[in-house]
Amino acid sequence: MLGVHAVHSIDNELEDPSSMQSIVRSSLALCSGVYITTSFFGFLLFGDNTSDDVLANFDSNLGIPYSSVLNAAVRASYAVHLMLVFPLIFFALRLNLDGLIFPSARRSLVSDNKRFSLITVGLIVIVYVGANLIPSIWDAFQFTGATAAVCLGFIFPAALALKDPHSIATKKDKVLAVTMIVLAVFSNALAIYSDANALFNKTDSSPRA
Repeated sequence: MLGVHAVHSIDNELEDPSSMQSIVRSSLALCSGVYITTSFFGFLLFGDNTSDDVLANFDSNLGIPYSSVLNAAVRASYAVHLMLVFPLIFFALRLNLDGLIFPSARRSLVSDNKRFSLITVGLIVIVYVGANLIPSIWDAFQFTGATAAVCLGFIFPAALALKDPHSIATKKDKVLAVTMIVLAVFSNALAIYSDANALFNKTDSSPRA
């Protein structure tokens, strides 16, 4: 779901916008293949001990030759992944935050150095503080997956259908949108509760000095 935010930005950069549909299809097919392959081989490796997030299994001894090397390779790949993804996410976040805070700004963000610097520095400080306060990146991924993915995939599109600025949504569309929001909020609450409960149980069971 990390790539959802970049769809419109990529569409604006294309010389031929009609190719966007094939790009989205290819991206979905590639991502689905990666997820299915990862889950399949993750289950073959860990069996019944497979965690909800298979990457969390690489925090411990795998019981196989060169386990530490494999764990280090997974961590390194995640570091590279974050370095490549962060600029894409940060670009969209900064642009949308600017539109939210300064909706009536006459100058664009790229032409206003003061506003650009203020938002950029503020976001980097928040990200840095959060990165130091969160004990484990796996916890961050679990809560992000439980909230952001549901919001981007279900709640936000349904909210747009309910707002219906162009008056094209039918009554059936709005009923479906309300149903999507209710189900998404319910599943979101369950996921957050499950993640929080697992986190607190792990904290309580950890040995104390």
